[in-house]
Amino acid sequence: MIGVVIPAHNEEKHIAICLSSVLLAAKHPGLGGRQVAVLVVLDDCSDDTHRLVAAMEVTALMVSFQNVGKARATGAEELLSAGAQWLAFTDADTVVPPDWLSRQLAFMVDAVCGTVEVDSWDDHDEWVRARYLERYRFMENHRHIHGANLGLSATAYRDAGGFQHLVAHEDVHLVAELEKINARIMWTATNPVVTSARKDYKCCGGFGEYLVSLGAELHG
Repeated sequence: MIGVVIPAHNEEKHIAICLSSVLLAAKHPGLGGRQVAVLVVLDDCSDDTHRLVAAMEVTALMVSFQNVGKARATGAEELLSAGAQWLAFTDADTVVPPDWLSRQLAFMVDAVCGTVEVDSWDDHDEWVRARYLERYRFMENHRHIHGANLGLSATAYRDAGGFQHLVAHEDVHLVAELEKINARIMWTATNPVVTSARKDYKCCGGFGEYLVSLGAELHG
């Protein structure tokens, strides 16, 4: 079984398109009919995110952590207990490609770190876009780490100790632990997801705040 974990905190604007993409990826013929369980971890949601998830008949777990690391970890444990052998992680403001899961498995490694592309730069100055593209490596063997595009085997996840309960950079810490145990990691740009560049980001220290910080460099 493949388990997909999506943490969400007040994501009514994005969750439907995210789930539509994940459910499409779950039906990809490259998976050979393998069961895919999708779990949205609703972390202290006060908007309509939970109703939208229910309407799409996707399983939800309601928590009140306000902690993305703990939300990811809790979702992972839930799916591992249900028998998941591979865990894939994305974010509620992200759209995954149809072959997202099948490509992760096809690499035959312990973990896959993928890249992200931005859906729209409308909220940012041209300088921010240029600065970001200047620094980002859209190539194989990149060293970018995104919780929005991460997959790993259940064994590797357990051996690395899982996600720490951090409010930011929980993905970076997990990959660091994977490297310590000499896990086989594929750093690929061939399986990108598309994520939001919004300024009303939900996670401090995450991708959204990073983009805002680039703008601060210009005006700083």
